[in-house]
Amino acid sequence: MKTVVGMVVSNRMQKSVVVAVDRLFHHKLYNRYVKRTSKFMAHDEHNHCNIGDRVRLDPSRPLSKRKHWIVAEILTKARIYQPPVPSDSPSASTQFNS
Repeated sequence: MKTVVGMVVSNRMQKSVVVAVDRLFHHKLYNRYVKRTSKFMAHDEHNHCNIGDRVRLDPSRPLSKRKHWIVAEILTKARIYQPPVPSDSPSASTQFNS
């Protein structure tokens, strides 16, 4: 097996992530390129991966029933949206009370 690059779609488990890997192949009958997605469970020892991160996976010995990959490195971190914090100004609270 060779290394694969994919996107983290789940990190709800302890020390494990689910990575979706996309691949394109040429369909001979339809003469089009078709995209297929495979999901792999991978070992993330320190729980550094978040949903949306782009990671590189290396093959390893079987770690559990479905886990045969290890997160080698995080290529790009996901940009997480944080809403602005509302300020507690007194003029804003009196505006709605009157």
